[in-house]
Amino acid sequence: MDEKKTAPFELGQGEDACLLLHGFTGSPWDMRPLGEALAARGLYTRAIQLPGHGTTPEALTRVDRRDWEQAAARALRALGSYRRVFVAGLSMGALLALRLAADFPERVHGLALISPAARLRGVGMAVLKRLRNTGLLERVRPWVEKRGTDISDPAVLAEAPLLPSFPSARLRCLWELQDAAHAVLTRVRCPALVAVAEQDHVVDPESGRALVRRLTAAPEVRLVSFREGFHIITRDRSAPLLAAEVGSFFERAATPPAPLAHG
Repeated sequence: MDEKKTAPFELGQGEDACLLLHGFTGSPWDMRPLGEALAARGLYTRAIQLPGHGTTPEALTRVDRRDWEQAAARALRALGSYRRVFVAGLSMGALLALRLAADFPERVHGLALISPAARLRGVGMAVLKRLRNTGLLERVRPWVEKRGTDISDPAVLAEAPLLPSFPSARLRCLWELQDAAHAVLTRVRCPALVAVAEQDHVVDPESGRALVRRLTAAPEVRLVSFREGFHIITRDRSAPLLAAEVGSFFERAATPPAPLAHG
Protein backbone atom coordinates (compact mmCIF):
# COMPACT_ATOMS: atom_id res chain seq x y z
CA MET A 1 0.00 0.00 0.00
CA ASP A 2 1.04 3.58 -0.58
CA GLU A 3 1.77 4.63 3.00
CA LYS A 4 1.62 8.32 2.08
CA LYS A 5 -2.03 7.79 1.15
CA THR A 6 -2.89 5.57 4.10
CA ALA A 7 -1.32 7.70 6.84
CA PRO A 8 -3.42 9.18 9.65
CA PHE A 9 -4.32 12.86 9.36
CA GLU A 10 -5.59 15.87 11.29
CA LEU A 11 -7.52 18.73 9.70
CA GLY A 12 -9.26 21.92 10.72
CA GLN A 13 -9.75 23.59 14.05
CA GLY A 14 -12.61 24.49 16.31
CA GLU A 15 -14.17 23.92 19.70
CA ASP A 16 -15.74 20.62 18.58
CA ALA A 17 -13.95 17.59 17.15
CA CYS A 18 -14.72 14.50 15.09
CA LEU A 19 -12.86 11.21 15.33
CA LEU A 20 -12.83 9.29 12.03
CA LEU A 21 -12.52 5.48 12.04
CA HIS A 22 -11.91 3.52 8.84
CA GLY A 23 -12.98 -0.04 8.13
CA PHE A 24 -11.50 -3.53 8.02
CA THR A 25 -8.41 -3.64 5.71
CA GLY A 26 -9.03 0.03 4.91
CA SER A 27 -7.14 3.15 5.92
CA PRO A 28 -7.58 6.86 6.72
CA TRP A 29 -7.58 7.45 2.94
CA ASP A 30 -11.17 6.25 2.92
CA MET A 31 -12.16 8.98 5.39
CA ARG A 32 -10.28 11.95 3.96
CA PRO A 33 -13.08 13.59 1.91
CA LEU A 34 -15.42 13.45 4.90
CA GLY A 35 -12.68 14.84 7.15
CA GLU A 36 -12.08 17.73 4.74
CA ALA A 37 -15.78 18.53 4.53
CA LEU A 38 -16.24 18.52 8.30
CA ALA A 39 -13.11 20.64 8.79
CA ALA A 40 -14.55 23.17 6.35
CA ARG A 41 -17.60 23.39 8.65
CA GLY A 42 -15.42 24.31 11.63
CA LEU A 43 -14.67 20.93 13.20
CA TYR A 44 -11.26 19.64 14.15
CA THR A 45 -11.08 16.20 12.51
CA ARG A 46 -8.68 13.39 13.29
CA ALA A 47 -8.44 10.09 11.40
CA ILE A 48 -6.42 7.35 13.05
CA GLN A 49 -4.85 4.34 11.41
CA LEU A 50 -6.07 1.21 13.16
CA PRO A 51 -3.30 -1.22 14.24
CA GLY A 52 -2.16 -3.56 11.49
CA HIS A 53 -3.78 -1.49 8.74
CA GLY A 54 -2.42 0.66 5.96
CA THR A 55 0.93 -1.09 5.50
CA THR A 56 1.37 -4.80 4.67
CA PRO A 57 -0.83 -7.90 4.92
CA GLU A 58 1.61 -9.41 7.42
CA ALA A 59 1.00 -6.53 9.86
CA LEU A 60 -2.53 -7.84 10.41
CA THR A 61 -1.18 -11.12 11.76
CA ARG A 62 0.11 -9.31 14.85
CA VAL A 63 -3.12 -7.65 16.01
CA ASP A 64 -6.64 -8.54 17.04
CA ARG A 65 -9.89 -6.72 17.72
CA ARG A 66 -8.80 -5.62 21.20
CA ASP A 67 -5.97 -3.63 19.60
CA TRP A 68 -8.51 -1.86 17.40
CA GLU A 69 -10.83 -1.15 20.33
CA GLN A 70 -7.99 0.15 22.47
CA ALA A 71 -6.69 2.39 19.67
CA ALA A 72 -10.14 3.91 19.18
CA ALA A 73 -10.56 4.49 22.92
CA ARG A 74 -7.12 6.14 23.18
CA ALA A 75 -7.94 8.44 20.28
CA LEU A 76 -11.23 9.42 21.90
CA ARG A 77 -9.58 10.18 25.24
CA ALA A 78 -6.98 12.31 23.44
CA LEU A 79 -9.82 14.60 22.33
CA GLY A 80 -10.88 15.31 25.91
CA SER A 81 -10.13 19.03 25.71
CA TYR A 82 -12.79 19.65 23.04
CA ARG A 83 -16.25 20.92 23.91
CA ARG A 84 -18.02 18.14 22.03
CA VAL A 85 -16.69 15.07 20.26
CA PHE A 86 -18.42 13.26 17.42
CA VAL A 87 -17.40 9.92 15.95
CA ALA A 88 -17.80 8.88 12.32
CA GLY A 89 -17.04 5.27 11.49
CA LEU A 90 -17.03 3.42 8.17
CA SER A 91 -17.94 -0.28 8.07
CA MET A 92 -15.97 -1.92 10.91
CA GLY A 93 -15.19 1.60 12.10
CA ALA A 94 -18.94 2.04 12.71
CA LEU A 95 -18.88 -0.97 15.05
CA LEU A 96 -16.00 0.60 16.96
CA ALA A 97 -17.90 3.89 17.08
CA LEU A 98 -20.90 2.16 18.67
CA ARG A 99 -18.66 0.68 21.35
CA LEU A 100 -17.18 4.10 22.10
CA ALA A 101 -20.62 5.69 22.42
CA ALA A 102 -21.78 2.96 24.80
CA ASP A 103 -18.60 2.85 26.89
CA PHE A 104 -17.94 6.61 27.03
CA PRO A 105 -21.40 8.25 26.95
CA GLU A 106 -20.09 11.46 28.51
CA ARG A 107 -17.50 11.89 25.73
CA VAL A 108 -19.42 11.00 22.54
CA HIS A 109 -22.02 13.58 21.51
CA GLY A 110 -23.05 12.13 18.16
CA LEU A 111 -22.39 9.25 15.76
CA ALA A 112 -22.24 8.80 12.00
CA LEU A 113 -22.43 5.08 11.20
CA ILE A 114 -21.52 4.72 7.52
CA SER A 115 -22.07 1.37 5.80
CA PRO A 116 -22.01 -0.25 9.24
CA ALA A 117 -20.65 -3.81 9.07
CA ALA A 118 -23.44 -5.21 11.21
CA ARG A 119 -23.91 -8.15 8.83
CA LEU A 120 -21.76 -9.14 5.87
CA ARG A 121 -23.40 -10.01 2.59
CA GLY A 122 -23.72 -13.56 1.35
CA VAL A 123 -24.77 -16.98 2.60
CA GLY A 124 -21.14 -18.10 2.61
CA MET A 125 -20.16 -15.44 5.12
CA ALA A 126 -23.06 -16.41 7.39
CA VAL A 127 -21.95 -20.06 7.31
CA LEU A 128 -18.33 -19.13 8.05
CA LYS A 129 -19.43 -16.99 10.98
CA ARG A 130 -21.26 -19.96 12.48
CA LEU A 131 -18.11 -22.08 12.03
CA ARG A 132 -15.71 -19.42 13.30
CA ASN A 133 -14.73 -21.24 16.51
CA THR A 134 -13.73 -24.43 14.70
CA GLY A 135 -10.57 -22.96 13.13
CA LEU A 136 -11.63 -24.51 9.83
CA LEU A 137 -11.31 -21.31 7.79
CA GLU A 138 -7.79 -20.60 9.04
CA ARG A 139 -6.65 -24.15 8.21
CA VAL A 140 -8.25 -24.37 4.78
CA ARG A 141 -7.70 -20.77 3.67
CA PRO A 142 -5.23 -18.92 5.90
CA TRP A 143 -5.08 -15.91 3.55
CA VAL A 144 -7.83 -14.13 1.64
CA GLU A 145 -6.88 -12.31 -1.56
CA LYS A 146 -8.35 -8.91 -2.39
CA ARG A 147 -8.63 -7.88 -6.04
CA GLY A 148 -10.24 -4.53 -5.40
CA THR A 149 -12.33 -2.40 -3.10
CA ASP A 150 -16.07 -1.72 -3.30
CA ILE A 151 -16.13 1.65 -5.11
CA SER A 152 -18.20 2.26 -8.25
CA ASP A 153 -16.41 5.38 -9.52
CA PRO A 154 -13.63 4.07 -11.82
CA ALA A 155 -11.40 7.12 -11.38
CA VAL A 156 -11.51 6.88 -7.59
CA LEU A 157 -11.12 3.10 -7.73
CA ALA A 158 -7.92 3.48 -9.75
CA GLU A 159 -6.44 5.69 -7.01
CA ALA A 160 -7.52 3.55 -4.07
CA PRO A 161 -4.74 2.01 -1.96
CA LEU A 162 -5.34 -1.72 -1.75
CA LEU A 163 -4.22 -4.28 0.77
CA PRO A 164 -3.73 -7.27 -1.57
CA SER A 165 -4.60 -9.90 1.04
CA PHE A 166 -5.37 -10.37 4.72
CA PRO A 167 -5.20 -13.25 7.20
CA SER A 168 -8.54 -15.03 7.41
CA ALA A 169 -8.16 -15.20 11.19
CA ARG A 170 -8.94 -11.50 11.33
CA LEU A 171 -12.43 -12.21 10.04
CA ARG A 172 -13.07 -13.81 13.42
CA CYS A 173 -12.11 -10.47 15.00
CA LEU A 174 -14.60 -8.68 12.77
CA TRP A 175 -17.36 -11.10 13.77
CA GLU A 176 -16.47 -10.59 17.44
CA LEU A 177 -16.84 -6.84 16.94
CA GLN A 178 -20.24 -7.39 15.33
CA ASP A 179 -21.42 -9.29 18.39
CA ALA A 180 -19.93 -6.70 20.75
CA ALA A 181 -21.61 -3.83 18.90
CA HIS A 182 -25.00 -5.54 18.84
CA ALA A 183 -24.72 -6.14 22.58
CA VAL A 184 -24.41 -2.42 23.39
CA LEU A 185 -26.95 -0.87 21.01
CA THR A 186 -29.44 -0.10 23.78
CA ARG A 187 -26.69 1.74 25.73
CA VAL A 188 -26.07 4.29 22.98
CA ARG A 189 -27.59 7.56 24.23
CA CYS A 190 -26.38 10.12 21.70
CA PRO A 191 -27.88 11.14 18.34
CA ALA A 192 -26.94 8.73 15.56
CA LEU A 193 -27.01 8.93 11.77
CA VAL A 194 -26.93 5.64 9.86
CA ALA A 195 -25.92 5.80 6.18
CA VAL A 196 -26.33 2.81 3.87
CA ALA A 197 -25.57 2.18 0.20
CA GLU A 198 -28.27 0.24 -1.60
CA GLN A 199 -25.66 -1.25 -3.97
CA ASP A 200 -23.26 -2.27 -1.19
CA HIS A 201 -21.51 -5.55 -2.08
CA VAL A 202 -19.81 -5.98 1.31
CA VAL A 203 -22.48 -5.47 3.97
CA ASP A 204 -26.21 -5.94 3.83
CA PRO A 205 -27.92 -2.51 3.87
CA GLU A 206 -30.88 -4.14 5.63
CA SER A 207 -28.64 -4.68 8.64
CA GLY A 208 -28.13 -0.91 8.79
CA ARG A 209 -31.87 -0.38 8.87
CA ALA A 210 -32.08 -2.96 11.65
CA LEU A 211 -29.56 -0.92 13.66
CA VAL A 212 -31.84 2.09 13.41
CA ARG A 213 -34.67 0.14 14.98
CA ARG A 214 -32.47 -1.16 17.80
CA LEU A 215 -30.93 2.17 18.85
CA THR A 216 -33.85 2.65 21.19
CA ALA A 217 -32.10 4.89 23.76
CA ALA A 218 -30.69 7.37 21.24
CA PRO A 219 -32.57 10.70 21.33
CA GLU A 220 -32.48 10.91 17.52
CA VAL A 221 -31.71 8.33 14.86
CA ARG A 222 -31.62 9.33 11.21
CA LEU A 223 -31.37 6.86 8.31
CA VAL A 224 -29.92 8.01 5.00
CA SER A 225 -29.91 5.68 2.00
CA PHE A 226 -27.84 6.27 -1.14
CA ARG A 227 -28.70 4.74 -4.50
CA GLU A 228 -25.43 5.70 -6.16
CA GLY A 229 -22.11 4.19 -5.14
CA PHE A 230 -21.01 1.09 -3.32
CA HIS A 231 -19.71 0.23 0.16
CA ILE A 232 -17.07 2.97 0.52
CA ILE A 233 -19.64 5.78 0.46
CA THR A 234 -17.06 8.23 1.81
CA ARG A 235 -15.09 7.99 -1.45
CA ASP A 236 -17.76 7.08 -3.98
CA ARG A 237 -20.25 8.99 -6.08
CA SER A 238 -22.45 9.97 -3.13
CA ALA A 239 -19.55 11.24 -0.99
CA PRO A 240 -20.53 14.95 -1.24
CA LEU A 241 -24.12 14.17 -0.26
CA LEU A 242 -22.93 12.02 2.62
CA ALA A 243 -20.60 14.75 3.88
CA ALA A 244 -23.42 17.29 3.78
CA GLU A 245 -25.73 14.94 5.69
CA VAL A 246 -23.13 14.17 8.35
CA GLY A 247 -22.09 17.79 8.73
CA SER A 248 -25.66 19.02 9.11
CA PHE A 249 -26.47 16.21 11.55
CA PHE A 250 -23.50 17.04 13.77
CA GLU A 251 -24.34 20.75 13.66
CA ARG A 252 -27.88 20.00 14.89
CA ALA A 253 -26.51 17.72 17.60
CA ALA A 254 -24.21 20.51 18.75
CA THR A 255 -27.00 23.08 18.95
CA PRO A 256 -28.70 23.20 22.36
CA PRO A 257 -32.50 23.08 22.26
CA ALA A 258 -34.26 26.42 22.39
CA PRO A 259 -35.75 27.27 25.81
CA LEU A 260 -39.47 26.83 26.18
CA ALA A 261 -41.45 30.04 25.89
CA HIS A 262 -43.49 31.02 28.94
CA GLY A 263 -46.68 32.92 28.44
